[in-house]
Amino acid sequence: MEQGFGSDPSGSTIDKTRVLDVKPLRCLSPVFPSASEMSSITTPQPSPFVCITPTGPFPAGVTPIFPFLTPDESGRMGESSQQTPNRMPNQGTFGFGQPISPIPVNSFGNPITNGNSGHVNNVGDSGSGKKKGGPKKPRKVPPENVVEVDVEPLLNQLLMSFKLVELDQAKKADGDKEVVRRILLVFDLFRRRMTQIDEPRYGAGSGRRPDLKASKMMMTKGMRTNQTKRIGNVPGIEVGDIFFFRMELCVVGLHAPTMSGIDYMSVKLTKDEEPLAVSIVSSGGYDDDGGDGDLLIYTGQGGVQRKDGQMFDQKLEKGNLALEKSVHRANDVRVIRGVKDVANPTGKIYIFDGLYKIQGSWEEKNKSGCNVFKYKLLRVPGQPEAFKVWRSIQQWRDGVVSRVGVILPDLTSGAESQAVCLVNDVDDEKGPAYFTYIPSLKYSKPFLTPRPSLGCQCLGGCQPDDTNCPCIQRNQGLLPYSSLGVLMTYKNLIHECGSACSCPPNCRNRMSQGGPKVRMEVFKTKNKGWGLRSWDPIRGGCFICEYAGEVSDLGYDRDDNYIFDATRIYEPLEAVHDYNDESRKVPFPLVISAKNGGNIARFMNHSCSPNVYWQLVVRESNNEAYYHIAFFAIRHIPPLQELTFDYGMDKADHRRKKCLCGSFKCRGYFY
Repeated sequence: MEQGFGSDPSGSTIDKTRVLDVKPLRCLSPVFPSASEMSSITTPQPSPFVCITPTGPFPAGVTPIFPFLTPDESGRMGESSQQTPNRMPNQGTFGFGQPISPIPVNSFGNPITNGNSGHVNNVGDSGSGKKKGGPKKPRKVPPENVVEVDVEPLLNQLLMSFKLVELDQAKKADGDKEVVRRILLVFDLFRRRMTQIDEPRYGAGSGRRPDLKASKMMMTKGMRTNQTKRIGNVPGIEVGDIFFFRMELCVVGLHAPTMSGIDYMSVKLTKDEEPLAVSIVSSGGYDDDGGDGDLLIYTGQGGVQRKDGQMFDQKLEKGNLALEKSVHRANDVRVIRGVKDVANPTGKIYIFDGLYKIQGSWEEKNKSGCNVFKYKLLRVPGQPEAFKVWRSIQQWRDGVVSRVGVILPDLTSGAESQAVCLVNDVDDEKGPAYFTYIPSLKYSKPFLTPRPSLGCQCLGGCQPDDTNCPCIQRNQGLLPYSSLGVLMTYKNLIHECGSACSCPPNCRNRMSQGGPKVRMEVFKTKNKGWGLRSWDPIRGGCFICEYAGEVSDLGYDRDDNYIFDATRIYEPLEAVHDYNDESRKVPFPLVISAKNGGNIARFMNHSCSPNVYWQLVVRESNNEAYYHIAFFAIRHIPPLQELTFDYGMDKADHRRKKCLCGSFKCRGYFY
């Protein structure tokens, strides 16, 4: 071993024939001194190795973690904000004299607050809390020179549009149906918009999770409701409501933890406080038994078998203890069931199944040999059906049970890719007045465009990062639809690929051209004639159908009840504060009559608080333009909930019709 590249500072000669016994660094073990062996200025004897805690500064919101800081006697982790001049954080509590148990860093990824631990589930729409299968796929590396887009102004605009900046503390603590609706709508619109912005820059499936970013930014601004933890139902949320993201449960207060499946609160029932469960999420992460819809066998938290073969039993603490206390107190527990999203194989749909009571608990061994706690929950009677509706629909699909009241199995006679059954389980009427089913618009002549339009050459379909695609350029450089068929943003006009384009029929930019994507039924309502609803859950922003019929060039008959008039005044989805009457109108007249020929859209009834809205879609070819009316879901729509849209207002027609929508903001009439 040579020193100083062959030179010796003392001038003595080095014997280079001597062989030194040098050990590699990986064989050297650090020596940690005890507190009594710590060196000081008065002790010249050096310590073999001293571990010094970092002094920061740490980034905002970041707390130093073990092994740099350890819990003090109170059990709380030391925080960098406790630093004082000339003193290290939590000096004297590091505890060199005590054995240190290594803790994996990933266990600090999601800090758990009091009342928010337990049965772990996923936070988004990508599977259960317990990861199964092979190793994780490596995260995609973002492209170079990509500048982050500041999306905060977009969120501020949405909050202003939906009047959430005016939300007072009382509404944040205890919401209502209107506040819940607005918060969920802003969350979904903001999330969709961020997805549209990120996809062409980072690629689909980049793992950026806009749902997490949207919820974090909203909650940072205090834009959430029902923050008061409670036992029982949550204001503004109805049994049967569905959610496509775990974070939606959080922002409306249905289930507070972002990861844990058990939510609980401390209640002072005697002289001491004790935890009681308020809600649980059962989404497949554990061996739960869903029962027949009124019964749920729920597995407690913990109890795992590690890859090295070690097994850990569940402990009667935190969420498990809260569930056990609820057995004896017999309090109501909200149950949210998670089911697989058929349209998105990696996602889940969360159904609020109402209130349950825990009837009993026991301990047993699971498949891995760990001791786990089991809890038997029974649904409180008298509530609307929720999860049982999903089970019934699945039985209809499988042919196990026949749909009651079916008049025709397929009203379209094969004109649509999805059959549409005609159902009446209300009275003896055998069906609506005769009409010819046509799946799209009939034009006598198309509209003319001022200049020819080029068709795209996207043989594999239009891609979000293809800046040269003329169809994307006509949509301000962004594809209007996601890969799941969700409309990304509300616009006055959507440009879809036309007949001159080379892309295939399943191109993302032909979303409205393939007919309904979900299983529909036309059904007899109790007091509004015939209506339309879906067997499948519909995600907010998803395409439902277009309004088919004959385009009228000469106006329409005022007695025609199957008219769509684009020149009426419609309430915009995003109620921008400076919206004026002129900007609400489309720049051309489009009147469609579905009296003699039409599709399922002719059966959609009016509502003053609709769950469906329409968008103008144009398909251009050379110098011709074909305009269509496409309907999209405003918010998530559970199965068998009636689909409705606002018919609009016609100032020239003063013949009001009584509105029977029954919504919480019904105007009482429509034209």
